[in-house]
Formats: sequence, structure tokens, C-alpha cells
Amino acid sequence: MTKENQLELLPPEGETLPADTVERHAHQDQDYDYVRNNLQDIIESGGEALNGILELAKESDHPRAWEVVGQIMRQLAETNKDLIELQKDMKKIKDEESAKKVTQNAIFVGSTAELQKFLRGQGHLSKKLKDAQKNVTNK
Repeated sequence: MTKENQLELLPPEGETLPADTVERHAHQDQDYDYVRNNLQDIIESGGEALNGILELAKESDHPRAWEVVGQIMRQLAETNKDLIELQKDMKKIKDEESAKKVTQNAIFVGSTAELQKFLRGQGHLSKKLKDAQKNVTNK
């Protein structure tokens, strides 16, 4: 795990996260771990069951045994997909939460005289726009 993944987003100084938000985050993480562990246990048990029924199917060569092998394989594949979907869903939730917390501040780098000049409409961008408007009206 990289250091970036271990960092926790904190609210600005003087601001605290609402108690329900903190509690919801804790429950989401607990639920994710619980479901993930259950799916992993199901996959592991299903693999053992598949090995046992596969041996039985080979020995008996009974059509019903082979049908059960196919069903278990299909169910294990679906459970593996569910585990991957769980991880995608959790990542999506985390990304949405972190996107909501992004704050962007626009800063002006320059002197106060330059800022005043820009705000009065005599700034570099405004001057170019005025020149472009003059060229359009003169044509």
C-alpha cells in the first residue's frame, strides 16, 4: 500500500466532519470487509466442493454428477465476478466522496497594481479582447 492510499482527508481547520458521516464511513468499511470475507470464504469452500464432486463425477461417470460440476463452476465464476464488482463499487464510492471534498482556490500572482489594472479591464486578456472587437467592427 502506498503512502497516498494511507492518507486520510481531513476537513479544514476549525471544521469537523459530521458525526453521521464519520459513522457512515466506519460502517461502509466494516460492511465491505464483512462482504469481502464472506465472498472469499464462499469461493474457497466452492473450490473444495468442486474438487470433491469432480472426483465423484470421474469415478461414477454419472450424468447428474457432471451436471452438478457444471453448476458449481458457474456459481464460482459468478461469485468471483461479485467480488470484483464489490471492489469496483467501493472504489467508486471512495472516489465520489473524495471528489466532493476537493476545494479549488484561484490565486492571482502579481502586484496589487497589476491586479487593479486587470480588474479595470486594462489587463492583458481584456486588452486582447478589446483589440479583437475593434478589428471585427473595423472590417
